[in-house]
Amino acid sequence: MGVETRRSKSKKRDDLSVSTSGRVNGHSNGNMNNNMELRRKNIAPQDSGQVTANLMARESFSLDENVPKTPVANNHGFWELPIQDQKNFMLLVLLYFLQGVPMGLAAGSVPFLLKEHLSFGEIGIFSLASYPYSLKLFWSPIVDAVWSPKVGRRKSWILPIQLMSGFGMLYLGSMIEDLMATTGKPGGPSIWNFTGWWFFLVFMCATQDIAVDGWALTLLTPGNVSYASTAQTVGLTAGQFLSYTVFLAFNSGDFANRYFRSVPSEEGLMSLGGYLTFWGWAYIAITIGLALFKKEEKTRNEDGIWDVYKIMWEVLKLRNIQTIIIVHLIAKIGFQANDGVTNLKLLEKGFGKENMALTVLIDFPFEIGLGYYAGKWSQEYTPMRLWCWGFVGRLIAAVFAQITVSIFPAGGVQSWYLLLVIAEHVFSTFTSTVMFVAVSAFHARVADPVIGGTYMTLLATVSNLGGTFPKYFVLRLVDAFTRATCHPSAKALDSSTLKGPLVTEAFSCAVQAERERCEHGGGSCEILHDGFYIVNILCVIVGLLTFTMYIRKKVLILQGLPLRAWRLAGSR
Repeated sequence: MGVETRRSKSKKRDDLSVSTSGRVNGHSNGNMNNNMELRRKNIAPQDSGQVTANLMARESFSLDENVPKTPVANNHGFWELPIQDQKNFMLLVLLYFLQGVPMGLAAGSVPFLLKEHLSFGEIGIFSLASYPYSLKLFWSPIVDAVWSPKVGRRKSWILPIQLMSGFGMLYLGSMIEDLMATTGKPGGPSIWNFTGWWFFLVFMCATQDIAVDGWALTLLTPGNVSYASTAQTVGLTAGQFLSYTVFLAFNSGDFANRYFRSVPSEEGLMSLGGYLTFWGWAYIAITIGLALFKKEEKTRNEDGIWDVYKIMWEVLKLRNIQTIIIVHLIAKIGFQANDGVTNLKLLEKGFGKENMALTVLIDFPFEIGLGYYAGKWSQEYTPMRLWCWGFVGRLIAAVFAQITVSIFPAGGVQSWYLLLVIAEHVFSTFTSTVMFVAVSAFHARVADPVIGGTYMTLLATVSNLGGTFPKYFVLRLVDAFTRATCHPSAKALDSSTLKGPLVTEAFSCAVQAERERCEHGGGSCEILHDGFYIVNILCVIVGLLTFTMYIRKKVLILQGLPLRAWRLAGSR
């Protein structure tokens, strides 16, 4: 009876927790190798039992009428879907797209723009804004259980969340240019204040994501629920691509001068304030339309808001789970400097936002295609052995990235160097994809099917945190290890032509604020020791040591365990 009770309750938990089961937070460093993980769900194809369970959970299901034929998961194409499913699919794409817009800014474009004003340590503080996507597991049961029957189970959250997001973007858009220029400066807002605004937007996106994922289970007919993952992939990818690659290019004055202007200008075609304002109004308009024209099917109120928390605690007490948690929390340390600093360091050296946007644009189709092949390989080889290969490859990618940065041409970006950066990006994407797909396959293989959604959500959350929490410390260490001296100009300078007080004596210019003071005062900042190289090598060494001394041995042992070793006592 204990098993059957657990099974019946787990259907509720899986519906609400599947929304957080597979997406990793976008790293707020502009590295799309990690943003890619935001666009994936670890949702296995549904069998007829799962499809039937979704049907029985609907308000419209009743045994008073003839028992319907057991629905079977469909494999037909989009154009063969019922018209209503096609419309609902497009609605899901739109809702996921709205999530991608602020996420693409927070995880991609804004860190690039901040590098012109802030140090690596301060950007490390900004990276904390991405935490809600890693931690949304902890409030997802509340979103699923608390709602108004008059408004609808999912719309009760989606409507106010999107309105708050829209007004938040309008307000932020009205002052973002001043914030970007004055954050961290004397008399200006602190980086913590600036980060708070983006934390709010990401928190809104993460909460909306929980509600939209839950709605997807009832918006589509039972046999076509698998299209929810496709809608999420298409929508979130498009939103992030627009806010990262497209916006970054059109925000660049050099890009506009090269392709659109006859008279050069330092300003881009699109400002961050204007972009936020446009999408703020778009959020509000779409939300009003959703409230007026889309009716949500009524659903039953469910008890057991604490069931998910209880089952997570039971899973955490499993010894094998404790081991894989340790692995997840230390496994990504070796790649943190590459993932978090390489692109920012290229911009600092003069790579240019337009070249970075072009690099990501070219890298994007490789990311999608390589993900397909990584998925095939995870079926042919044991997942964690493939993961280990990806781990070693990712350490090599970190060394490759350091060499790429160190040989930046003194005369500026040339064709051969642009191709080299693109190759480095593609290789880093490939190794990251292999690791992610392999560990996702492992999670799906060992997860207890009785509590599958909760189980996989917990594993994915820990994996997410492993890629999130070291970033703050790594970025701070880059500043700490950097040694640079500002030298006064040897020539006589007219102080009236300078942007700041004339530099008359040497001082440290290791952080961005001091570097700006040096350059504005007519001095030259000489970097004696670049902290990026030191921290990257330290990360690679730590990654190599942990891999050879602990990680590889443990993951191969875990992979060889029988499935009963991963089950809770009541479900074996």
